[in-house]
Amino acid sequence: MKDVANYYGRLVPQDELPVEFLGLAKSLPTMFKQNGKWSCQRCHSRIKDSWSLPDKTLYCRACLVFGRLVSDQFLYYLPQEPFTKGDFLVWQGQLTPYQAQVSEELQKAIDKKENILVHAVTGAGKTEMIYRPLASLLNQGKSVAVVSPRIDVCIELYHRLTRDFSCPISLLHGESKAYERSPLVIATIHQLFKFYQAFDVIIIDEVDAFPFVDNDFLYRAVALALKPDGNKIFLTATSTDRLDRAVKTGQLRRVQLARRFHDSPLVVPSLTWLDDLLEKMKQKRLPKKLLEMIERQQLTSYPLLIFFPHIQLGQEFYRLLIDFLPDKKIGFVSSQTPERKDLVEQFRQGNLNVLISTTILERGVTFPCVDVFVLWSNHKLYTRSSLVQISGRVGRSQERPTGQLIFFHNGKTKAMVAAIKEIKVMNQVGGF
Repeated sequence: MKDVANYYGRLVPQDELPVEFLGLAKSLPTMFKQNGKWSCQRCHSRIKDSWSLPDKTLYCRACLVFGRLVSDQFLYYLPQEPFTKGDFLVWQGQLTPYQAQVSEELQKAIDKKENILVHAVTGAGKTEMIYRPLASLLNQGKSVAVVSPRIDVCIELYHRLTRDFSCPISLLHGESKAYERSPLVIATIHQLFKFYQAFDVIIIDEVDAFPFVDNDFLYRAVALALKPDGNKIFLTATSTDRLDRAVKTGQLRRVQLARRFHDSPLVVPSLTWLDDLLEKMKQKRLPKKLLEMIERQQLTSYPLLIFFPHIQLGQEFYRLLIDFLPDKKIGFVSSQTPERKDLVEQFRQGNLNVLISTTILERGVTFPCVDVFVLWSNHKLYTRSSLVQISGRVGRSQERPTGQLIFFHNGKTKAMVAAIKEIKVMNQVGGF
């Protein structure tokens, strides 16, 4: 027997709703007409004429991954119910005065039902700054979603929030377990299409990350999952054009924090010329200069995170580095690595000396005392935003607020120059 409570706030096609709950649910047509054109009720995408079946009924191709919606069917939802009130925050940490100011601004925004953007440098402690506002919502029996475009970020948030809050928490992504009713949901943004007017507040972390950045489709997911009187909190270290426009037009209020929690400046990348990386790799070798720099770094006993922008070439680099450094424990992760979570945890625990990664680890993960080498940093895949995020992996810990951060390249790009400039500007704003 399924628990009806697990369907509160959810949006489901008829064939996914147990028949015994049909009498409790409200229905919506799968399609609605606006300005003479049909749109999908679940994702609000405009239905194209070519999205039709042989019997002339329409279906939505935009959100097909969540199950096919056909125009002669209905969607069902059970309105969200209040949750049990309680004091669920168990975190005993202390905010810095700067963090406390941001936390207070977040609380004011929630009280006023105001949308707000927290633009804080990497390592500022954005997660901790949401704790007290989040606790106040849970104390009132409210429902909250903390979402991100990246699965790895969601998993990291889940680990931290389950440690620091005692209420039930759900983690939702493409490979997760089924939803069980909880006042706090941590999810990839796509999962919000399975909710309808369910959350009092939605907190969007890493708003500049692909695929959310300036993506109308995913912005609609947030809007449809939010209660009509709910509000949004955006968290980022690198803002976007869309959010900047919203700030200028008064639709969004910005709060800025240009200091890390340990009150030390952001580490500024240094540039190192390396023009023979790919050529040497074709010869099954690695550049002598690079090997010497890796070996010197390893003498420090600090972990080394190496970013490589290409999966297949990154795997080849990984195999070569193992051959040249047989006494070191080395791992490689990308979006295609099945054991990615385990390798990341091994690196965090110090069981790997070197971890080679694509941009999958550019954000949302914290490794104590790590050094970072960015290979082929002039590759087109590295944007200003991604380079700022990658740089932000260094110097995040109180015990080592500095570290090595090197961009290896064979020609500076606008993205590299812009990233370094932004980091220096944020340090100036922070008073360094």
